[in-house]
Amino acid sequence: MARSDTSERPSAFRAVPRTGVIYVTAEAQRAGFRPEDPSWCNLGQGQPETGPLEGAPERVTKITIAAPDQEYAPVAGLWEVREAVAGLYNELFRRGMPSRYSAENVALSGGGRVSIMRACAAIGQIHLGHFLPDYTAYEELLDTFRRFTPIPILLDQERGYDFSLHELRREISGRGLGALLLSNPCNPTGKAILGPELEAWVATARELDCTLLLDEFYSHYVFRSPEPLMSAAAYVEDVERDPVVLFDGLTKNWRYPGWRTTWTVGPRHVIDALASAGSFLDGGGSRPLQLAALPLLSADHARAEAAAIRRSFGKKRTQLLDGLRALGVRFEREPDGTFYAWGNLENLPPPLNTGEGLFRAALEKKVIIVPGAFFDVDPGQRRVGRASRFIHHARFSFGPNEGVLATALERLGELVKEPPRAR
Repeated sequence: MARSDTSERPSAFRAVPRTGVIYVTAEAQRAGFRPEDPSWCNLGQGQPETGPLEGAPERVTKITIAAPDQEYAPVAGLWEVREAVAGLYNELFRRGMPSRYSAENVALSGGGRVSIMRACAAIGQIHLGHFLPDYTAYEELLDTFRRFTPIPILLDQERGYDFSLHELRREISGRGLGALLLSNPCNPTGKAILGPELEAWVATARELDCTLLLDEFYSHYVFRSPEPLMSAAAYVEDVERDPVVLFDGLTKNWRYPGWRTTWTVGPRHVIDALASAGSFLDGGGSRPLQLAALPLLSADHARAEAAAIRRSFGKKRTQLLDGLRALGVRFEREPDGTFYAWGNLENLPPPLNTGEGLFRAALEKKVIIVPGAFFDVDPGQRRVGRASRFIHHARFSFGPNEGVLATALERLGELVKEPPRAR
């Protein structure tokens, strides 16, 4: 007897939505996309180009694995690598400061989502604030771990997504926030909290005892700052007492996304809690790749890589913004950082004036973008039935090389001149 379609059977497993990049990649694959196919222009990608850049340190293309390194790494990471990460932060951001990070202030993990997942698993029963729009994967992370209550904070697009210090204090005190999770620079808007403003955020968190969970994975992609590197670590007074937890890694800022080697930096009691969470969530990161990261974790290497990123990606930023503006895309804020442009599509002809409409039409031209609705972070789908506030937005990545950007802009231009409904 033929077996019945298992998709019709009751299942113990719930459907888990794909995050924005994963969703659009899967849909593009249905349309014939393959990562190795040069005929496609992937402006949806959440990774930078990984090849050589002018002025950047030489790329690592091979590693040697000794026999003992086939073993598991400790859940919190190899001690010497944790020391190297702590030393990197001290050299870059804490020179001359009496309170300095040590290996005990660092935990290594196997990817950015994993590092933030550990934090979500270890957070207590508090109100945790998060901004709209922000990183798509936050939605499932905030929904899966239900000990805390996610509190959305909508940013005003007409103000370029600014959020004043007065508003920060009001949200923390008025809503009783115990923690605040945000990407800085922000994925997708590119907004960056820098310099004195970032210092004031850290001081406010210290004063009001609200933990800042700062996703700094794009902190080498800063275009509106005298320095190509930034971190809230520069404004922490006491590394053990200040409620500041930082997430970063090789994935974006060192342009090694496939290594999945990341870290969390914060007070020792936080790192201990994250390591305990990691012992049952993921078991720890890759021992060989942690060891391979050691030569990359010098201040000189980080400065050189960040400077090269700023030059190369700064040119691509201008290329993409100018090209999209010429097509009618509007920007409430030019990106201060990241390698994303957050575009308002309202002035485009329908159906290209929505993120979903442009995404579907662009697939026919072998161009991938991410609809803005994915960044309307909604843990638990509490706003079900309501249209997304970002239905007319899309995120465009300038992670690919200049040639891919040029081809994509040309194809999008063809779409705008002859939108699908006019055919």
